[in-house]
Amino acid sequence: MPQAYEEAGVSVEAGYEVVRRIKSHVERTGRPGVMGGIGGFGGLFDLASLNYSDPVLVSGTDGVGTKLMIASMTGRHNTIGIDCVAMCVNDIAAQGAQPLFFLDYIACGKNDPRLLEQVVSGVADGCVDARCALIGGETAEMPGMYSPDEYDLAGFAVGVAERSAIVDGSTIAEGDTLIALPSSGVHSNGFSLVRHALFDMAGYTVSTRLEALGDRELGDVLLTPTTIYVRALRPLFDARLVKGVAHITGGGFIENIPRMLPTSLAARIDTSSWTVPPIFPVIEKAGSIPHHDMFNVFNMGVGMVLAVDPRDADQALSILAANDEAGFVIGDVVARTDEGVELR
Repeated sequence: MPQAYEEAGVSVEAGYEVVRRIKSHVERTGRPGVMGGIGGFGGLFDLASLNYSDPVLVSGTDGVGTKLMIASMTGRHNTIGIDCVAMCVNDIAAQGAQPLFFLDYIACGKNDPRLLEQVVSGVADGCVDARCALIGGETAEMPGMYSPDEYDLAGFAVGVAERSAIVDGSTIAEGDTLIALPSSGVHSNGFSLVRHALFDMAGYTVSTRLEALGDRELGDVLLTPTTIYVRALRPLFDARLVKGVAHITGGGFIENIPRMLPTSLAARIDTSSWTVPPIFPVIEKAGSIPHHDMFNVFNMGVGMVLAVDPRDADQALSILAANDEAGFVIGDVVARTDEGVELR
């Protein structure tokens, strides 16, 4: 055991224990193409084994932000890894790609093997849901940079699509229908505002129970994992029904929907076409947040927006329903006159 390193606050033995603890979680994410196991200097994946004729790799990286603070407040760390995977693979799926593999990065003030196993178990759960393999990662113990009870979590994912099947929004046209896939709640964006509104302004705690939330503890509602949309989207991509996809993350509707649209077009959204989950009105009221601003920060109950030809809208909704996935029409594509999103 490197005694000098221990005295500096870094436990090599704890790092070894983390690897031992997470091995079983890594193994259950295996999928065709994975080569070798964890412990090497790099993760290996055999793309040729998947028999793509003209493959394009699609990558994404993201973190969980200050939602980690809610996990720390509640002492529950077993779902935050799902959020990390979701934030990365949903971006990949929005391009029409299938996620292949994922790597995580955890930085902490003190290496707590039991806590980190909880985090990685969530990462593995997310990978299983997204059908991608966890093939590597890094745990960095950084005393002095983080306090002993702090950690940060980020991830990186790579997916693949046939060049001809990439979804880039270039064929979206005026009159196309916009279909929404519902979110599970706040997902993993806007938590600095969430904490300010609920805890600083309203004086709530993670243990607060509100009638509007079905008498559930606030921390439990906020920790609801981000929905992973890989399985929901795949049949629609296979049927070549989707022209564009917007993943509603940081920036809400106002920033994200225009990212899939040609610059001459805008999205006209009917905000009465779905029921906003109750957590959002709770946040809005607690923080005295202007209603329009809510759509500029949060997903408001919509995790993905898809653009389809209006003649294909019913088929797309039928495919979603046949796979036990929810979807609903929230608007259409119009000529752009000012903003990229019109909320009505």
